[in-house]
Amino acid sequence: MTAPESSIAIARAAAKAASDKIAEDIVAIDVSERLAITDVFLIASAQTERQVNAIVDGIEEELHKQDLRPVRREGRSEGRWVLLDYAGVVIHVQHQEDRVFYALERLWKDCPSIDLQLDDKPASTGTE
Repeated sequence: MTAPESSIAIARAAAKAASDKIAEDIVAIDVSERLAITDVFLIASAQTERQVNAIVDGIEEELHKQDLRPVRREGRSEGRWVLLDYAGVVIHVQHQEDRVFYALERLWKDCPSIDLQLDDKPASTGTE
């Protein structure tokens, strides 16, 4: 079983919005076979707390255009690691230092990557 196309589409829209706000190292991981509560983890990072919050704003604005609102939001006030839960997609926008420390990609390394189709951003590739 793989992540449904609807979750992949949300992840791609969020990744594009994050990319537009100069997010770094954008990756998506299909966790649908490992977790019952979500299908996709989208992870992006930034160098500053201000940029983390700008990326989060961009993602929320883009997904709001599609009538999508997070069911849960955490970490916004600190700007170090913001989690946006869209049920099928959980978005992690992390300060670069926190991303290195917590290494979510390492924890989920056995799960397949999702191609985010961000051809203009070489750091944002993956395989489906």
